[in-house]
Amino acid sequence: MASILNIETATRVCSVALAIDGTVKSIRESHVANSHSELITLFVDEVMNEAGIPFPQLDAVSVSKGPGSYTGLRIGVSTAKGFCYALDKPLIAINTLKAMAAGMAKLVKGENFLLCPMIDARRMEVYAAVFNTELEEIKPTEAVIVDENSFSELLSANKIIFAGDGAPKCKEVLSHQPNATFTDEFHPSTAYMTELSEQKFRQNDFEDIAYFEPYYLKDFVAGIPKVKGLR
Repeated sequence: MASILNIETATRVCSVALAIDGTVKSIRESHVANSHSELITLFVDEVMNEAGIPFPQLDAVSVSKGPGSYTGLRIGVSTAKGFCYALDKPLIAINTLKAMAAGMAKLVKGENFLLCPMIDARRMEVYAAVFNTELEEIKPTEAVIVDENSFSELLSANKIIFAGDGAPKCKEVLSHQPNATFTDEFHPSTAYMTELSEQKFRQNDFEDIAYFEPYYLKDFVAGIPKVKGLR
């Protein structure tokens, strides 16, 4: 039986789950903004203790690799790498949007929908991809500037469900589309990573811990501080 520690910090949610053979045995989550660095190791300790799995008995560590928040991704990946180095365990990386789509697929319950998970970026931009309910990629991950023509080709022939904290932006401009459905109650979670990380573990699909970097999708741009007296 594979025991995998799953970590999600790519989004506003800080989530940690211990899964055995793809089934969640213990999970901790917080939706408090900017709490990732404060809570991540605490959550890890709690799920390991609750599941009764000593750290040396872990088989792998899985991390949500992005796209998403630059800072959140750095926290999650650094934490996952630290455990992998300390315990000599393999690292598994899961596309954040694909994990979200896995959770969305459970919502539609086999109905004929395409799934479009969205992560809020800047202004009217989102990180998005489109999957079918078998999690096959229909439209690759990209940064999308949302307007009234976004996803129009797919929406002309398919029902699409949009979810994630980027979906409200899309709802503002695409609510006129009869094939567009929006869900407001969906949040990313390590609960949606566990089957994907189990599959990768069975396939020995591991990352090079030393060289692995998060999937930022866009380069990080630091804000320029305002200096009094300067425009």
